[in-house]
Amino acid sequence: MMIGEVAEKSGFAVHTLRYYEKIGLLPQADRDAGGRRSYDRDILVWLEFLRRLKDFGMPIRDRVLYAKMRAEGDQTIAARRALLSTYREELANHIASLTETLGVLDDKIAIYDQVATAKNGSRK
Repeated sequence: MMIGEVAEKSGFAVHTLRYYEKIGLLPQADRDAGGRRSYDRDILVWLEFLRRLKDFGMPIRDRVLYAKMRAEGDQTIAARRALLSTYREELANHIASLTETLGVLDDKIAIYDQVATAKNGSRK
């Protein structure tokens, strides 16, 4: 796939893909006879994973570190696992906090619904 197709399918801008390649988040793309980047379809899976790492707040420096370890092969599996485990714990704590906050908001909304119902019922 050419870079434009990767951009279209992944949702990343062409500029972002070039930047990611430059800083090591993406492997160096093969080049066709015209010098244009050519990516394997597997790049879309990797980009989706990178998006998820970004979405939950992993800083770019750690995404680059993870990508470099991944490129080094199986000898870095333990280190990659450790890095992801750290962020998994942070994410789980954040989800728990958000779930608690959602419960508080639901309780407050229920109170307002009860007040509204009581006011509407007393007007009859």
